[in-house]
Amino acid sequence: MYLNCKTYFSLRYGTFSTEELVATAADAGIEMLGLTNINNVSDAWDFYKLCREKSIKPILGAEIRNGSTICYVLLAVNLAGFEQINQFLSFHLQEDKNFPADLNLDNFFPNQTDVAVIYPLGSPFPEKLAPREWIGIRSDQITKLFSFPVSRYRAQMVVLQPVSFANKRSFNAHRLLRAIDKNVLLSKLAPEDQGTETEIFQAPDKLLKAFAQHSFIITNTYRLMESCFIEMDLHTDKNKKTFSSTREDDRILLEKLAMDGCIQRYGRRNKTAVERVSKELAIIDQLGFNSYFLITWDIIRYAQNRGYYYVGRGSGANSIVAFCLQITDVDPIELDLYFERFLNPYRSSPPDFDIDFSWLDRDDVIDYVFKRYGKKQVALLGMVTTFQYNALIRELGKVFGLPKSEIDQLATKGYYSRQSAFDTKKAEDNIQQLILKYGQLLKNFPNHLSIHPGGMLISEASIYQYTTVFMPPKGFPTAQIDMFVAENIGLYKLDILSQRGLGHIKEAIRLVKENQQISVNIHEIEQFKKDPGVKKQIREVNTIGCFYIESPAMRQLLKKLECDDYLTLVAASSIIRPGVASSGMMKAYIDRYHHPDSFEYIHPIMKELLQETYGVMVYQEDVIKVAHHFAGIDMGEADILRRAMSGKYRGNKEMIRIRENFFSNCAERGYDPEITKEVWRQIESFGGYSFSKAHSASFAVESYQSLFLKTYYPREFMVAVINNFGGFYSRELYFYELSKTGAVIHPPCVNNSDWMTNIIGNEVYTGFIHIKSLEQKTAEALLEERKRGGLFRSLEDLIERTKIGKESLNCLIRLDACRFTGKSKKELLWEANLWQQPARSKLAVQSAALFEEAPVSFQLPALPVYPLENLYDQMELLDFPLSNPFPLADTDLEGYIPARHLIHHKGKKITMLGYLITYKPVRTIKGDLMCFGTFIDSSLDWLDTIHFPDSLQRYPLQGNGFYALTGTVVEDFGVLNLEVTYLKKIGLKSRTSALHPTGLPVG
Repeated sequence: MYLNCKTYFSLRYGTFSTEELVATAADAGIEMLGLTNINNVSDAWDFYKLCREKSIKPILGAEIRNGSTICYVLLAVNLAGFEQINQFLSFHLQEDKNFPADLNLDNFFPNQTDVAVIYPLGSPFPEKLAPREWIGIRSDQITKLFSFPVSRYRAQMVVLQPVSFANKRSFNAHRLLRAIDKNVLLSKLAPEDQGTETEIFQAPDKLLKAFAQHSFIITNTYRLMESCFIEMDLHTDKNKKTFSSTREDDRILLEKLAMDGCIQRYGRRNKTAVERVSKELAIIDQLGFNSYFLITWDIIRYAQNRGYYYVGRGSGANSIVAFCLQITDVDPIELDLYFERFLNPYRSSPPDFDIDFSWLDRDDVIDYVFKRYGKKQVALLGMVTTFQYNALIRELGKVFGLPKSEIDQLATKGYYSRQSAFDTKKAEDNIQQLILKYGQLLKNFPNHLSIHPGGMLISEASIYQYTTVFMPPKGFPTAQIDMFVAENIGLYKLDILSQRGLGHIKEAIRLVKENQQISVNIHEIEQFKKDPGVKKQIREVNTIGCFYIESPAMRQLLKKLECDDYLTLVAASSIIRPGVASSGMMKAYIDRYHHPDSFEYIHPIMKELLQETYGVMVYQEDVIKVAHHFAGIDMGEADILRRAMSGKYRGNKEMIRIRENFFSNCAERGYDPEITKEVWRQIESFGGYSFSKAHSASFAVESYQSLFLKTYYPREFMVAVINNFGGFYSRELYFYELSKTGAVIHPPCVNNSDWMTNIIGNEVYTGFIHIKSLEQKTAEALLEERKRGGLFRSLEDLIERTKIGKESLNCLIRLDACRFTGKSKKELLWEANLWQQPARSKLAVQSAALFEEAPVSFQLPALPVYPLENLYDQMELLDFPLSNPFPLADTDLEGYIPARHLIHHKGKKITMLGYLITYKPVRTIKGDLMCFGTFIDSSLDWLDTIHFPDSLQRYPLQGNGFYALTGTVVEDFGVLNLEVTYLKKIGLKSRTSALHPTGLPVG
């Protein structure tokens, strides 16, 4: 009788979780249950699995709505029917079309016996119903049957009792969700936009009693439910089975490609490499992953042919076959990568291949995959965005009509809002209590469907057999299921990702070629690793702009490790991850790295397993090795542990089970319980944050590519970083770094600038893209006219040829983009605004001059020029000054210690002047908030600060700008920081200030 059940995947409507719905049905003794979420099948297979576990027959379908209007309920009679329902949903969702109110089965469902359609009583339905069409009756509609032609439809009437909420409180939560969805006050929520209290789960005996006088409806309902039967083998591989014509052909092709690549990578006489390739090929074939490797190789081949830069990483980078196919540039023999981390006979899922492309190239690669493997077989992987603390506070605050000031007071600032508790003690009145009470109930509810950052599904059967596909703004068909559901089905994602770092590299190579006529082979990784200039850059942590190694934390770690080699950089890439860092093992690693004889291994087996990393678990492989060799967990369980550590299981049930197994095995082996506890603590710290060694190595390879370009082509490299809109820091910082390379940075110029920033010799012209108020079409029109008619000769020439608007022109003049005229900005502003008077503009449009006229000249009084005007105009129009910002600081720079002198003040209390670049809030063990700050000083040198809770609470950072910082200079493994005890924000000099601080001319 329960054909119309919803979970909270009826987004902003239902309030049952999938588990709660099935558990409620099981407790009520229900044997058949239908899931029909509104235009959504996101949790259909979770529902299917949970029902099977509870011995309930699952029925899958969807409730079709246009807005708040119910059209009909579709039920899948079989798997083919579920596929047709998904196709029907997908077509209308992707085309953004309303669903037809009067459903003609012939038009939409090729085999009418595969899908059942139920029209709710009161909605339009055909006068003559097809064999698989029904009319659904709710328990509160029985009295309406007295005026309904029951005899005509007697055989086609069924119970359609909506189940959307568990109880009255859940119904209240539903109303709040509907108000959020409609963006209205709760008091203004229309009845037609919400459900009714009768949608609460009713006991079977109550429903039977309600329909007692119409028992034929109950009989029809059971017959319909019994006719629906879906069978799906979960956890069996549903990915595309073959790349070529047959599996055997795939095996032969992969072997040829791998062996050819082995010769190319290692030469003809490397017996070790050939043996490992053969061993891997055998296991790849045994596990049925040949096509997965070949599809990845095919994507890489396409990218290479198009000249796209890429980095292959993930666990697949542990594979020598992947190295030989050029999927990755990580040599597993050089790094002694743990083979079983990549593949082992116990592994049921393919290895992870994460392929990074430039953000400019990624969409074309995705488009290729769709066209190469077919839209019916390919979809981007979806994901679910859930309601969290701040979003709920703000949405519920609006629904209850709170003023913004009150909402802001309840919300949490900073990075830690997800950890905020819905504590009713925070409430100042009843309304706030309700917000916090229902916020707690709605936390983690699905909010809307989104796109996984890079996952793609390529299935053997039609993708519609498993899911509906919608069309997000990204413009590529996207599955309604997330990675957890996909993996339960047996669909394993291939990650096609994008990152700015590869864009930096590609753009830098182009600029070097254009500016210096030098072609850089960016794949000479082995030479880069040995290059003395690159080694020096790493030692001095001159890494700004370089992928993954430019953040304050990473620069400090590299400094502490005195890193200048590849293997240490690989380790650093993993040590910096939150799991290792927060467990205290990063500090232990640094200490042991410098003093390898000063510690004892926790156990002899740990020495054997972790000697390379000084007894510290750094990589996922380390955890697997420890679990297997130290605790006796078999490789199948170790693979589950790996997935749990990677956050690839929802909840922590798997970790709890493996923990029990781990402690039990260690007890049997007679280990000291304290040792067992400490080893598990270290394993647990990896949860959700661990890297495989190959993953870290892939990052390190890209870091070396960036470092090489930064070392030998610093100006072109930094322009490339700017043109790709940065990395860890803002554009402002990268312009300052560019100035440190000796480049001459010019503001935008109508005769020299392009849309993006360009470099000619040593001269850099800021791109028009950075001007906030300048539309791209205006800039492109200007550039096109300059290309057609040559350089602009005067302001009048610029205006007449481009017909540029007054606002855009004034903006360009204020940025000194018309300095080629030799006139001051103020003179040009007078001239521009007089020249663009309506009469003059009208005359210019009416007739073109036969002969070029001399520019109109104006006799103006002397206009004052202030030294800081350029910086102020740049801050207003670009968001930041292009040159050193310190002339703006309203203080005497001579009174502060510069960063380069920190080494002379260790342990002393000093005062410094810093310009805030970024800061990172963190929680102490006690839960108090502290932060790490990153500043530059007046010489553009770095200054790193520590703000402990007491100091931060008394002297909080107040946004970007200049700060006088007083504190003690502390040292940790050669890294100097200022431990701040007092700070004061320094204001800016007035726009008309005439004097500059000594030694810092505006340039």
